[in-house]
Amino acid sequence: MLTTLIGIYTITKFISADWAQNGHLAWNSAALLQASAVPVQNQQNLAPVIKAKAAIATDLENGFILYEKNIHDRRPVASLTKLMTAIIILEENNLNDTVTVSVSQKGAQIGGSKIWLAPGEKITVENLLYATLIHSANDAAYALAIYNSENNPGQTQCGSIDCSEGHSDTPIKNFVKKMNEKAMLLGLQNTNFTNPVGLDEEGNYSSAYDLSILGRYAYKKDFIRKAAIIREMEITSKNGRLKHKISTTNDLLGSYLKVLGLKTGTTAEAGECLVAVIKNDDGNNILTVLLDSGSRYQETKVLVDWLFRTYNWK
Repeated sequence: MLTTLIGIYTITKFISADWAQNGHLAWNSAALLQASAVPVQNQQNLAPVIKAKAAIATDLENGFILYEKNIHDRRPVASLTKLMTAIIILEENNLNDTVTVSVSQKGAQIGGSKIWLAPGEKITVENLLYATLIHSANDAAYALAIYNSENNPGQTQCGSIDCSEGHSDTPIKNFVKKMNEKAMLLGLQNTNFTNPVGLDEEGNYSSAYDLSILGRYAYKKDFIRKAAIIREMEITSKNGRLKHKISTTNDLLGSYLKVLGLKTGTTAEAGECLVAVIKNDDGNNILTVLLDSGSRYQETKVLVDWLFRTYNWK
């Protein structure tokens, strides 16, 4: 008898390398079926008690589901939304592009985490992405969304998010449209976005299953992998005069687990949310998603400990 089960999965293959600047990285729906070793479960290990409203754990390489709870329920997902925002920016803009922060930029007035961008400040796309992914800064994500919308052909340009009457929020609406189009391309059937940062709004939702797909897709990007493990850094404006200290919102970094990222999120409606990529001692990577958890870090530890005790990849 074969000691290793071979599974054929039909999830289409990711493109492993980022496209060149301004290229659109699309889901490869024409990819051939791929064979991959399926981790074998020890049925004697009882499943952990996870109180999060929805959760999933998958093999990062092949998407094989290792644990699931209410994985298709539509739920608010807070700043996990920023994974899609970062994807759009990385696929359509250059890291060394310069963004000029609008004088009336809405990101300066919204709540939540921010780096207090100054009106008129010039700062690179790269630094704003660091702030978005590491610090989960809402003002940085809004600045990126506005810049992207106003600097791509065919988009309505009106100068800022608070532009002339009758066109309010047009750049953001254009960007959100791209987010939802990308979600459709990725096959995210229970996902819809209404803003680029994850604010609690009717219609901004996803599911644990969809986020596992989005997380795997995002993790293919070199920049996201690099940013996801940075705990602290300082970014500056183009002229070096304005400095912003940023620190990670992911308290799992530095724990006993071999955490490789990925993104946190918290709002009143979404509760504590977390997408995490974690490696075991044998080099196997898993991706976990917890939505509306009362203790996202502790529950992720419980889930991961169980996964690595229960599944055998050899």
